[in-house]
Amino acid sequence: MNSKMSFQPLNRPKLVDDVVNQLQKKISEGEMKPGDKIPTEPELMQQFGVGRSTIREAVRVLVHAGLLEKKQGFGTFLTANTGMQEPLDHRLRRAEILEVYEVRRMLELEISRLAAERRDDHDLEQMRSALDQRSEALEKGDTSTYLNSDVKFHLSIAIASKNSVAIDLYRSFSTVLLETSYKLVSVQSAHDPHNLQHENMYQAIKDKDVSAAEYWTKQNLDETVSQLKKYLTQE
Repeated sequence: MNSKMSFQPLNRPKLVDDVVNQLQKKISEGEMKPGDKIPTEPELMQQFGVGRSTIREAVRVLVHAGLLEKKQGFGTFLTANTGMQEPLDHRLRRAEILEVYEVRRMLELEISRLAAERRDDHDLEQMRSALDQRSEALEKGDTSTYLNSDVKFHLSIAIASKNSVAIDLYRSFSTVLLETSYKLVSVQSAHDPHNLQHENMYQAIKDKDVSAAEYWTKQNLDETVSQLKKYLTQE
């Protein structure tokens, strides 16, 4: 590995986590490949702007996770089996949130299409129940119930797709999406819950209108991403 690879200096708390996250990102993006030797402790200390103990703890975490391997007298290397080590929900948590929403968009567009083709009466009941809970919570100003009902609604669409892999993937996304939603609601003085889009998504799936289901799903996500970008510029 090129010892001149640059990392961002750290100015926030939880320095060990930040070092771990930056190293993992280099691995995910292919800048570090199986068998590569990572920079030495002094090099990492200089690039990250942290002390030796922080670097050693971060490396220890990655060794314990099976991503790095220490070879006595030779250094620390990226292992050959990095792809299966990190649970998806952990990977999502350290991803750039806009990247998560790009993948969410791809996933939900296909899910809504399948749901419109395959939904049954029970699926519709679950969607309607979640939407009603969502609306009631909004009227009461109950943010927690509102956000949880919103996730429940989207998950019920995933379940209606009858694709077990898509359902499992969406469950993994749900935790990260819920955390982000709390942040969006907390900083947006005029949070838009996109009620029209949600009602139209439900109606399209009920009518088995695949094109309309895809359209309203796209409208909802595109507007959410626009809202998210405004939030990120305020951080």
